[in-house]
Amino acid sequence: MRALKRLATLGTALLCMGCAVAEPATAPSPSHHTKDGYRNNYLEGAISGGSFLKWQWERITQGVPKPPANNYQFPVDSPDLPWLAQNQRVTSATWIGHATVLMQVNGVNVLTDPIFSERASPVSFYGPKRKVRVPMTIAQMPHVDVVLISHNHYDHLDKPSVQQLNQQAGGPPLFLVPLGLKAWMADAGITNVRELDWWQHASVPGLDLHLVPVQHWSARTLTDRFETLWGGWMVRTDAAATKPFSFFFAGDTGYSADFTDIAKRFPQTDLALLPIGAYAPRWFMAPQHVNPTEAVRIHRDLRAKRSIGIHWGTFELTDEPLDEPPKALIQALQDAAVPAGEFGVLRHGETVKF
Repeated sequence: MRALKRLATLGTALLCMGCAVAEPATAPSPSHHTKDGYRNNYLEGAISGGSFLKWQWERITQGVPKPPANNYQFPVDSPDLPWLAQNQRVTSATWIGHATVLMQVNGVNVLTDPIFSERASPVSFYGPKRKVRVPMTIAQMPHVDVVLISHNHYDHLDKPSVQQLNQQAGGPPLFLVPLGLKAWMADAGITNVRELDWWQHASVPGLDLHLVPVQHWSARTLTDRFETLWGGWMVRTDAAATKPFSFFFAGDTGYSADFTDIAKRFPQTDLALLPIGAYAPRWFMAPQHVNPTEAVRIHRDLRAKRSIGIHWGTFELTDEPLDEPPKALIQALQDAAVPAGEFGVLRHGETVKF
């Protein structure tokens, strides 16, 4: 029975794997549109590296993931809520946990892949459970102007969280989503939505926001694989900004040539928010989740001035201990001769200012 429960839980984990909007800058590219749904640019065949059932059997027989050395006692900062609420001039990033980051850029509050729920799951009583508490609630956040969604897995598109944000005081944010998710949002009661294809963009006063290709997949059930698009986001201050700034949010991704393509179109990246966790075992996860070594490669491909590691330390989704990614990142930076100050991690709730 215990083994069956683990299979069910981790099956869920895999599945979860008021603004003016400008018209798209370019027409949709048909190359990643197929009769069977969307596809990646640089990956042929299955997204996984092998059998899901084989992976689950290995987890059960090998007893992984092992608890982290700190027994899940990760430090959590208390964000400076009054400062965040009043800040209109300082560019800042606050890590809420997993892939959820509050970015304050050019007076605009942008939230990435919000998940404030206790579980990354289609149900509230079962599935991968949060190991570190949320450092602040949605009600405590400053008014969110834009929500960026990278794809529809349960740990990145959390229905209760987006519904709460839609009901925030002061009016709903603008939700920017990949193709195919506007209908899902409407079913959830959310209508201030714009869906984009790769290389299309939307604009709000102060920012231009571009959906860009990354290597991943989509599904919320066993029958809707690849039916909606996925992607990363490149966000840049508009031409009127006195202090230009750009940031990249990867969402979930495997390593691919997409990042050199992004760098060709966007030669300057001031900050990259890159996943560094949920990567083991490599034979299964490599096509869909980068490890710290590959995250460093992305940092270099994008020529990012600075990167922050996300997508670790919050939900226990794969085989590595939850505290391993930052340690592996330090080694990866040393191996690549990248200065440690260029790429690091934050504590849950920590704010960094630029």
